Amino acid sequence: MLNGKAFWAFSADELLRELSVAREGLSTPEAEQRRVASASARLKPQRDTQPLRLLLAQFRSPIILILLFASGISFFLAERSDALIILGIILTSALLSFWQEYGAARAVAGLLALVQITARARRDGEVREVPADHIVPGDIVELSAGSSLPGDALVLEAKDLFVDEATLTGETYPVEKSAATLAVDVPLPKRTNSLFLGTHVVSGQALVVVVAVGKDTEFGRIAHRMAVRAPETEFERGVRRFGYLLLEVTLLLVFAIFAVNVYLERPVLESFLFSMALAVGLTPQLLPAIISVNLSHGAKRMAQQNVVVKRLASIENFGSMNVLCSDKTGTLTEGSMRLHAALNLDGQPSEQVLFLGHVNAMFETGFPNPLDEALRRHRSFDLTGYRKLEEEPYDFVRKRLSVLVATPQTHLLITKGAVESMLAVCLQAEQSDGALAPIDRVRDAIREQVRALSGQGFRTLGLASRDLGAIDRVSKEHEAEMTFLGLLVFADPPKAGIADTIATLKRLGVSLKMVTGDQGLVAAHVGRQVGLADPRVVTGSDLRGMSDDALRARANEVDIFAEIEPNQKERIILALRGSGNVVGYLGDGINDAPALHAADVGISVDSAVDVAKEAADLVLLEHDLSVLVEGVREGRRTFANTLKYVFMATSANFGNMFSMAGASLFLPFLPLLPKQILLTNVLTDIPEMTIATDHVDPELIDRPRRWDIPFIRRFMLTFGFVSSLFDYLTFGLLLLVLHATTGQFRTGWFVESVLSASLIVLVIRTRRPCVTSRPSASLLLSTLLIGLVTIVLPVTPVGTFLGFESLPLIFWAALLGILLAYVVAAEFAKKLFYRQMNNGR
Repeated sequence: MLNGKAFWAFSADELLRELSVAREGLSTPEAEQRRVASASARLKPQRDTQPLRLLLAQFRSPIILILLFASGISFFLAERSDALIILGIILTSALLSFWQEYGAARAVAGLLALVQITARARRDGEVREVPADHIVPGDIVELSAGSSLPGDALVLEAKDLFVDEATLTGETYPVEKSAATLAVDVPLPKRTNSLFLGTHVVSGQALVVVVAVGKDTEFGRIAHRMAVRAPETEFERGVRRFGYLLLEVTLLLVFAIFAVNVYLERPVLESFLFSMALAVGLTPQLLPAIISVNLSHGAKRMAQQNVVVKRLASIENFGSMNVLCSDKTGTLTEGSMRLHAALNLDGQPSEQVLFLGHVNAMFETGFPNPLDEALRRHRSFDLTGYRKLEEEPYDFVRKRLSVLVATPQTHLLITKGAVESMLAVCLQAEQSDGALAPIDRVRDAIREQVRALSGQGFRTLGLASRDLGAIDRVSKEHEAEMTFLGLLVFADPPKAGIADTIATLKRLGVSLKMVTGDQGLVAAHVGRQVGLADPRVVTGSDLRGMSDDALRARANEVDIFAEIEPNQKERIILALRGSGNVVGYLGDGINDAPALHAADVGISVDSAVDVAKEAADLVLLEHDLSVLVEGVREGRRTFANTLKYVFMATSANFGNMFSMAGASLFLPFLPLLPKQILLTNVLTDIPEMTIATDHVDPELIDRPRRWDIPFIRRFMLTFGFVSSLFDYLTFGLLLLVLHATTGQFRTGWFVESVLSASLIVLVIRTRRPCVTSRPSASLLLSTLLIGLVTIVLPVTPVGTFLGFESLPLIFWAALLGILLAYVVAAEFAKKLFYRQMNNGR
């Protein structure tokens, strides 16, 4: 609303006066003032990197909150020093987690700055590329096909403007827009003079004035009312299921231990603190931080490979991807089209076809495309005496582009486009001798010529013209009764080394499927050139005859989807996902946005149209499939390192806490004090924080991997049992052989717990024998450092304050023997576990 009146009810001139702006646009100082004034209306990014909020988020775990509450009660009713120690340990753990997540968030913010959506705004009397989030009310913006709307706007001028408003209205077909003045009460779907944030231009051009940005827009008001989350990824779903598994185990164990300790008439508050401390030990509270750090490390490494990650969770999906759908042009082929020939109806070179094709390409002003660039580049012509009058831009329904040109003799409409689309609007065809023949007589010969050229891998466009006499305005209706002149033939050779890249992806377990609008014979020819031997092809017309179930059943077998219409791409992606695949989609066009949204991993390129870059999870700074190979490997490294933390949290940690819970039932005292349990948890977490830097064995990268909760459950039971077995051996040794006092028992078990959990990291981080797989320097050094701190701590004043005692040498010798035996047993269990898993597949 402007002064209580809806902006679509203003005339263009009235609105410009209301916004105090001319059609030449704002000055830079005025734009900056308006940007400051509208800053509060900006939609906040989804990823919150404000330090205070990120710090407070570390305390949102219910278990941590209960522990803080219990510590507060303890402070007033029991031992204040113990309560302060527990609070200090919790705070230390939270600060470590915060430091990791904040660093990760800042790193990702820096990477996202590499991929910026811009708008063409008039500033200081000239057109400039302005970042979309710098657009302000009053900005005059030029739009063309592929442009995303930076705010709500009123149309000042429009030419064949069609806009996709599906995000707002759900309407799947583009809506035509034009300059007009409407009534105040016109509903949103009928506001044909208005454009809205979150929509994008499908075809045509326009000049608009921005009226509102951010929360003040229609889209912004919806987004502000509804905290819309992005769809859950395969990786996020796995993390959630893993969390449920641990929650079930933790709740069962904690309630049982608390109830039994109260039954044994132990102090209620101490028993409660003990149970909560056990819950902290069982809960991998560092998992969010570990995931963030792993993903940000992966994002930084992928940026070095010219892949910018927009959505962190997509990295793991990238590693899990087993099907990659890609366009042909510019990805599998060079993308720099060259004109191979301009042919008449007899298949002979034609100067007329070449010249008129060149004129059409020189005067068209729609979105850039390699075909027009090839025509302009092929040869220069003197166009003196030729003047553009008007243009009917290309769109995906007509599949044609027309330019009305004033020639020295007449006004000539020159149209080029898909051959079938051109034949549909032609009444006749010009033969090589200049004679005209009815189009029905030559249609089959033209189609046969196209088939022959397509079978050789060439792409063809039809060219036609119509003499319009003195008419100086053109519309779609003028594309009729035209004269077919001939064919423009283009060559786009495969990229050097693309066959090797596709073979490498196949070895990595990723199958490539070509999804293209090109003719089936062209696509099949290119497919064979890039290494798809005897490719199986399905066309768009075949898809129209298939049910969704039939497509799901057949999609895995198809190598090439050809002659695909824009609305069929999303259907192909959904069919592949429905048949159990993790699907990546590489697209850069206006019509690729729905497929990019539908894919598990949406991939675009930096040169793509705005709407494609906005929809993508990953953006390639080079339009090169080989970049993806390293990206896939990096995604798998990141996923493997995340799983290492899960394995660590569910083996030694789980075993130690389970053993402690069991020991509390038969010991006359608590095996470890709550503060000692929390300290154990913090110390064992420190080496695990460096897991993002760890090396990954090649066999963990050679194929896609996904979350497998039953596998994790078996891993937890197997290695948790081994850990508990050696914990109980430690109990027996300390109590029955060494006759340890309460203080010596707690000290001895603390040392064994921390050292065993630290050493087991080096064992379970690899499926190989641990001595043959080298850990990263950070992981190794942090493990050694924590081991040293654990050994020294009991003899320091801090250790005494925490309730530890100095141990005799015989204790150290016994503990060393148990630790060595534990490592050997864990290696043996690992060998048997993975052998059984491999045999079970």
